[in-house]
Amino acid sequence: MKKLKQVPIDLINSMNKNTLMEKLGIECIELGDDYVVSKMPVDQRTHQPMGLLHGGASAALIESIGSMGSTLLLDITKQHPVGIEINANHVGGIRSGNVIAKGKIIHAGKRTHLWQVDIHEEGSEKLICTGRLTVMIVDI
Repeated sequence: MKKLKQVPIDLINSMNKNTLMEKLGIECIELGDDYVVSKMPVDQRTHQPMGLLHGGASAALIESIGSMGSTLLLDITKQHPVGIEINANHVGGIRSGNVIAKGKIIHAGKRTHLWQVDIHEEGSEKLICTGRLTVMIVDI
């Protein structure tokens, strides 16, 4: 399987300027050969009305990680990644702090990529959400 390009984390996070990722406070914190780790705060930006982490924020985190990772597998002067399907199972609640999400590439084909992403409470192994993202690779 192809390895993710190892680029400075600051470069990845600079691409979030003026995007949903910036608004939600999502930041990349680690890159591996086949995975991306990001952090997101659990606060007023990511809460639902009952004060818990919003499932949509978790889904946005899953899509952000998969898109980030697929970008690191491509020559973006020739191809772009586009999320085409996402699923998320919300299995735990969290009211404050941060969540850490690790996305691992499961399939890196010529036209599709598949990412498995698990979201945990920072500082514990408590699983908050698990999901998958399918990414279509589009020629430009």
